[in-house]
Formats: sequence, C-alpha cells, structure tokens
Amino acid sequence: MSLTQRSHAEDYWGNSGRPRSPNGHTNGGLASKLESFMDKKELPMYKDKPYNYSGSRKYIPLYRQKRVISGAILAVIGLAYWFGIFSPSAVKSKSRDTNRSAWNWLSSPATSAYVDWDDRREKVKEAFMLSWDGYEQYAWGFDEYHPISKTGRQMDSKGKGMGWIIVDALDTLMIMNLTSRLSHAREWISTSLDYNQDHEVNTFETTIRMLGGLLSAHYLSTAFPDMAPLTDDDQGAPGEDLYLEKAADLAGRLIGAFDSNSGVPYASVNLKTSKGKESHEDGGASSTAEASSLQLEFKYLAMLTGEKNYWESAEKVIQVIDDNGMEDGLLPIFIYATTGSFRDNNIRLGSRGDSYYEYLIKQYLQTSCEEPIYQEMWNQTLAGVRKWLITYSTPNHFTVLAERPFGLGGKLEGKMDHLVCFMPGTIALGVTGGLTIEEVKNAGLWSEKEEEEMALAIELTKTCWGMYQITATGLAPEIAHFQLGEHPHMESDGILASKEMTRGAHAAWKDDYIIKVNDHHNLQRPETVESLFYMWRITGDEKYREWGWEMFTSFVKYSAAENGAGFTSLANANDLPPLLKDNMESFWLAETLKYFYLLFSPNDLLPLDTIVINTEAHIFPRFKLARGLKTGWERKARDEKGRIIQPARGDGKGDRKALQDSIPSGKVHTTKVEETGQQVPLVEATPP
Repeated sequence: MSLTQRSHAEDYWGNSGRPRSPNGHTNGGLASKLESFMDKKELPMYKDKPYNYSGSRKYIPLYRQKRVISGAILAVIGLAYWFGIFSPSAVKSKSRDTNRSAWNWLSSPATSAYVDWDDRREKVKEAFMLSWDGYEQYAWGFDEYHPISKTGRQMDSKGKGMGWIIVDALDTLMIMNLTSRLSHAREWISTSLDYNQDHEVNTFETTIRMLGGLLSAHYLSTAFPDMAPLTDDDQGAPGEDLYLEKAADLAGRLIGAFDSNSGVPYASVNLKTSKGKESHEDGGASSTAEASSLQLEFKYLAMLTGEKNYWESAEKVIQVIDDNGMEDGLLPIFIYATTGSFRDNNIRLGSRGDSYYEYLIKQYLQTSCEEPIYQEMWNQTLAGVRKWLITYSTPNHFTVLAERPFGLGGKLEGKMDHLVCFMPGTIALGVTGGLTIEEVKNAGLWSEKEEEEMALAIELTKTCWGMYQITATGLAPEIAHFQLGEHPHMESDGILASKEMTRGAHAAWKDDYIIKVNDHHNLQRPETVESLFYMWRITGDEKYREWGWEMFTSFVKYSAAENGAGFTSLANANDLPPLLKDNMESFWLAETLKYFYLLFSPNDLLPLDTIVINTEAHIFPRFKLARGLKTGWERKARDEKGRIIQPARGDGKGDRKALQDSIPSGKVHTTKVEETGQQVPLVEATPP
C-alpha cells in the first residue's frame, strides 16, 4: 500500500532532487527550533469542517450511486491552526490559507495520561494542508513538486502533465473533508486533465495512482455524501460522473498494455496509441509485482461499467502466473510479458515482488469472499513465506522477512526493504478479513493457524518499528539488513521471541540492525504506518497508535522544508541535522498522511470489513459478483509443495487415480469454479 516504488524508481519517478547540505538548508532538531515554534501569527479561516464519521455510511448501488444533499449549504466555520515549523524569517506564502504559527505540541510535556486522538488527527490534517498548499502555490498542475526550491516538473518533459499529485491525493482531500481544496482539484481535472498524450507511462504506477485515485474519488463522493460535499457532482449536475468518466478514458488507454502474447502486461504503454512496450531495463521483463497488482482497479471498474474486458484481462495475468507452478507459491521478481515465464530466481517481498502477495488476499476480500481461489493462493504463499523466508536476527531474535536472491535453494539474505513492512498488516487482514480479533474469536473462527499468523504479524510489525528507532531522526532507512547466524534459525526450527526494545541511542538490541551507506535515505514511505493502521484496527492495542504518533512527530521535526513550502524526502535519515532531498513524493499525500489520519480517527471511519484499500491507499468498496462477472479460470493440480502435476495421460486432464499415483505422499489439490462462483475440489486425496 502502498506502493511502493521499485528499483530504478528514484530515477523514473522523479526522486532525483539533489541532497541539500547542512550549509544549504539546516533542518535542526527540536531544541534548536523552539523559539521559532513559538512565533504566533493570525489565525486563518477555512471553509472545511470536521467530518462526522458516526452513521455516515450511505449504501447505494455501485454503478449509479448519486449524491443527495439535504438541508442548507454547510456554513463556513473558522479553524484556528497553530502550524509553524519555520523560522520567523521564512518568506510568507501569498496564497490563501497559509498563515501559520507554532506547533507547540512538539515541545510541550504531557500534562495528563489522557490522549486526545482527535487532536492528533487534526495535526496530521495540518501537515497535509501545509504540503498541499505548498504544491498548490509553487507547482500546481505539475507531476512533481520540489518544496525546497519551490519548483515543479512534469514527468515527461514534452507532456502536458497528468496530475500525479492532484489525482493521487483526491480521496485524502475527501477523507479529511478539505472541501475548498477539493473544489480546486476537481476544477483542474475537469478543465486541464487530458490523457490523450503521445508518450509512454509506467503501466503499474499509472493504474494504482491515477486510475485508482479516480475510482476511489468516485466511490467516496457517491457513497459518503457528507465527505467534502460539492454541488457540481450532485445528482443531475453536469459533472456528476466526472471521476468515473476520466477513469474509463484512462483505462481504455492502459488496457493496450495487456495485449501481449501471454496476457501479462507490458511494463509501459503509450497513452495516445494504447500500445504496450517492454521494459527498457531488466532484459525487457516486467516486474512481477507491477504486472500482478492491477486487479483491484480493473475489476472494480468492470463492476461499475459492465465492461468484462477489464475484468478478464486483469484476471488472466494471475492465471498465467499461477500456471508457472512455482514452489510454495513464491515467485521470482521478473516475468516476461512475451512468454509469461519468469526470469532468474530472485525471490523477495520487497521491491518488484511485494504487492503480488498483497493483491491475492485483497482480491478475495474485494468480491466479498466469493472467489476462494485467491484465498487458497494466499494461504499457500503465506505458508511458503513462513517456510522459506522467516528467520531471526542475532542475538536479539527479531523476526526478519528475508530474501532468497538465488532461489529457494540459495543462501538466505537478511535484508528487508521498507516496502516489506506492508506485510504484517496484510497478514493481520488475511487472518480476520478486517474484523477485530475479538469478533473472530466470538464467532468461533479462531484456531492455532490464526493464532500463529497473528503472532507473526505482531512480531514483523515490531521489526518494522525498530527500523524507525535505530536512526538519529526516528525515520526509517530505505533498507535494513540484519545480523544472522552462520546457520540462520528458521521459523520451522521453532518460533523465537524477540528481546525487549529498550530506549536509548546505544541500546544493545540495535546492533541486530545494519544500515548500509546506500540505504540510509527516507522517501516518506507509508508501509509501516499502513501496518500500524491495520494492527490497531484489528487488535485494538493502543501501542500501535502511540508508535504512529512518534513516527509522525519525527516526520514533522526532520522532513519539513524550512521555507514553509511542505515536507521533503531525506537523503540521510541517520544524521542530525538530516541531509534533505528536494522532492515530495505523491504518496506522502496519498498514503503516508492518509494512514496516519486513519490511524488516529474513530474506527467507524471506513470500517475495514466494508472496503479494500489498493496498494496506493485508494479506497474501494467490497462487492458481490454480478453483471456476469465471475472467476474465469481454475488452478491446475498440484503436489504438496504447490508444484503443478503433469497429467499422466495426454488428454490435458488425466484421471483421479493417475493424479494420486503421480506423487508419493501428501494431498493433490485442484479446484474448479462453477457458474455459481463456488469453488469445489476435483481431487483431494491422501495416498496410503
């Protein structure tokens, strides 16, 4: 969630802002800034009001949901925000809503044990407004924003811009009820956004950010009429279906990427010609995660429009991948669009691998558990992860989701991208389906399997939290390595309990973590706070909220551009003052701040058992299979390791006895999806 940028993404997606030396921009610690924090200015007036979460859900048929506004137009109310992490000499912004004063809470000691989570949520909203307003003033309409130099840039120098930041942040604007800002964004989409551009875009990034952002905006604006209400998308208004129309236009261009010999999408696609293009790197192979993380978006659009082609094209990719029959459901990180076969043996859940696994369980949940084939695949891969990739650091036994760069038979590498930190929250989601642990236990659906998987989610979350604790800024590096023994202890050898994470710069447990010189940058990534959000909602353990608050305050202290223009990435998160990069990622607005906001919000805001969240944190509804859409494929027969069993006869099917005789032990699993959508076993036999 997400996501998630891959190797080479820094160059491709504009993370190329040059590091700023301390001489060029000092962003010192809190103690050195207290005087400037106390600077007070006039309190601005905002049109936007807090959203009332309780009882706000409005259930309307998916395809033609309409907004109904009753009563008078919302009154304009004043919101006074003390918002200033800048020196008194900072240049004042000339646009609306930009007067700031001190964030005194950064330095004020706690006066009671009571925590006002609503107030903390509002602090996140303030950080979002500062980031958005800086972009709006200095780079409006540009795909990239550089808050230190106060400049913008298009992803394609010859293009007109695609609104990467604007569209990606639409649903965050809605969730935070920032009506006036949403109105400006919607106006730009209506008058300036044009996808008829003759240049290539990354198929995956365009799908999860742009298509996902538009679809999420459509869903929230129709299903939740009190979220940042506007009149120009009301029932009967000319712009009623603007988001859906733009999404359909974009999808019609992206769908050409799937026109390969195998059905696996090409890495890039030309928006004007809808012609796919092989990757310019990696021998022409697409990354596995990118090829297999388009399903939530295209399936939801198919449900909205009735266009089966979207559904069938996206689903075909998973069939092709599964037909490779990779052992224990663990996939190499590159796949050829031309053949549908994998390249090399590198297996990891970090860059280029991650969201494939995420989308398995989320596809199952998206269609209200009516496609159990995806739950079967998720269970297989999670068991494979536990068998091959879960190990423990030494000597303090932190749970590590490691890598196998030379295949399952190769050496284990104790390396975790920050991207891997989506996994604990996803595991917890898979255990409960979005319900709380208490609800699942009360329903009698808790077993040893659920207990072990939840324990794994808890320990992995702790490891990811440790990434934030080991740096000087309290912000995680891009990659962490771990001390492993000569013969690493695996989960199958026995589950180990991690040692206590004591405070202190020289705490002994920190020696288990290693930050290499090329990995100490921080790109404002969302994966850990994403998992904290899921873990809080599912377990109810308030420590996850406290960890999130500590992370958020570190972002505020150390990633703010001193000129008041927003927040930026860090070139080195392990130095004080930190070395800054001049770039604000679009997922800072679309994911990181959204997850912080949801983490501190009441749990009845977007309940987890009614939605799925794509890998860019865009919100989609769960729905029942309808409009003639169904699972269009079946899994091939497999042995106990998940490898495909070749039929004993040449008819492409074989018979029950031939399949049973083809393996010495264990179960044969194969399923068929009937017209009803029910998945039934064809073979499930244990040979004597």
